[in-house]
Amino acid sequence: MTREAFPTVPTLPIATVLPVETDSSQLSPRAALPLSPFHEIQSEHVGTGGSSPDSAPLPSLGSSRFHFCPVSLLMSAASSTAAHSSDYTQLSQQLLQKLQNKQAIVGVVGLGYVGLPLANLFHQKGFRVVGFDIDQRKVDALLAGKSYIGHIPDSRVAELVADGRFIPTVDFSKMREIDTVSICVPTPLSDYRDPDLSFIESTGRALAPHLRRGHLVILESTTYPGTTEEVLRPILEQGSGLKAGVDFFLGYSPEREDPGNPNFSTSNIPKVVGGLDPESQAVSVALYSQAVPKVVGVSSMEVAEACKILENTYRAVNIALVNELKVVFDRMKLSIWEVIDAAKTKPFGFQAFYPGPGLGGHCIPIDPFYLTWLAKRYGLNTRFIELAGEVNTRMPRYVVEQVIEGLNQHRKSVRGSKIGIIGIAYKKDVDDPRESPAFEIIEELLHLGADISYHDPHVPTMPRMRKHQLRLSSEALTESWLSGLDCTLIVTDHSAVDWNLVARSSKLVVDPRNACGKVAGPRENIVN
Repeated sequence: MTREAFPTVPTLPIATVLPVETDSSQLSPRAALPLSPFHEIQSEHVGTGGSSPDSAPLPSLGSSRFHFCPVSLLMSAASSTAAHSSDYTQLSQQLLQKLQNKQAIVGVVGLGYVGLPLANLFHQKGFRVVGFDIDQRKVDALLAGKSYIGHIPDSRVAELVADGRFIPTVDFSKMREIDTVSICVPTPLSDYRDPDLSFIESTGRALAPHLRRGHLVILESTTYPGTTEEVLRPILEQGSGLKAGVDFFLGYSPEREDPGNPNFSTSNIPKVVGGLDPESQAVSVALYSQAVPKVVGVSSMEVAEACKILENTYRAVNIALVNELKVVFDRMKLSIWEVIDAAKTKPFGFQAFYPGPGLGGHCIPIDPFYLTWLAKRYGLNTRFIELAGEVNTRMPRYVVEQVIEGLNQHRKSVRGSKIGIIGIAYKKDVDDPRESPAFEIIEELLHLGADISYHDPHVPTMPRMRKHQLRLSSEALTESWLSGLDCTLIVTDHSAVDWNLVARSSKLVVDPRNACGKVAGPRENIVN
């Protein structure tokens, strides 16, 4: 066949081949396949009127396999995106410089048990800080130099506001004045034990109208992998008209606050950081590197989110193990406390966890359920984790049963008995009652007809709680109060409590914390 026998086709511009799902009208260099010599050679043969029969023809424009995009369009899009990328890199360099020079203004949303210590830390490191909260009472207290968190004294709060470098506010329009914002808001469970992300969502909606180019937004709230990308990012983008990874930086760094721990605080606990992209990662790492001695960068926001879930699920399942062993060993008349003390003499392969009246706080009772919920989205059941949750959630009821049994041995019923609770905070030496098992135990005992009072040196009055409406004030820890009780129930083993007085003055002590374990003298009245 001669060259002239080939049909003539219309001349087309030099083109590249794109996957069919690519919309060439919205081309970006990340979407387009790079031009190869093969593609260019094929395109050059189109419409010459004399291409060789050996040449492989390009698919037609109607092909279901490929789209064609003129190189001129590719070059224009690539040039535009390159400029965009260069602009984004320049934004990151500007923020890095401001962080290095401590000229950046740091924002913290949520001035609670996580956010206020973080704001305090950045202030200590020389930054100007704006703290946002929706609770006007918290803002008013801080402006007056008063602390509402036990491990941050009034004197420190007074120092925070005195030099003008810390501004607490309910005005989210001040977002425009800051360079970075760390979101530290609650992430509870719904009544059906599903993730409740309403605080993250509402925070995103409050921030979005004031978001500007070059901002860094970091979520610190404990949540499931994918939240920052799938939940927070769309809210910020839709509400601001800006794009993460183009106009502003986005990252995730899980909070690791451990209130009451004398050895570790926000200032010396390593920070894990994951960014949306390399630029977001760089500025996120730079921010926290100014405040803590060690920052651990990971490959993605999802890895950082999963890290926190793993940390708390690890604790939850191990606590569930010893809680279940507590029930078993009680039936066998063995002391779980002595067994653990013996086991932890092994210098390897064992870490001591201890039983208790139930889990409390804002992380360990909640985070494993975030993971089980997420697993179901992938068609998986986390049976081991769910079983641990079941064991831990039934411990308050087991403690109530110990009270019932102890009173029965004293020929008393729960109804009409005076029961004093020692400690309603969720853990030792803190003033935080969130998710404390004390509230579930108290409500169950009230339902059974008990007369309830309590003592907690860190919680003088029961605060408003999402799920509980109890209104009591702490009693003074005196021999008179203790001796007037039919049962003393220890829920939280605060260091400030005189446990010798408790053991000596109480008719019956139910001690699921083993707080009286080292008290000398008779122990016939102690159930632990």
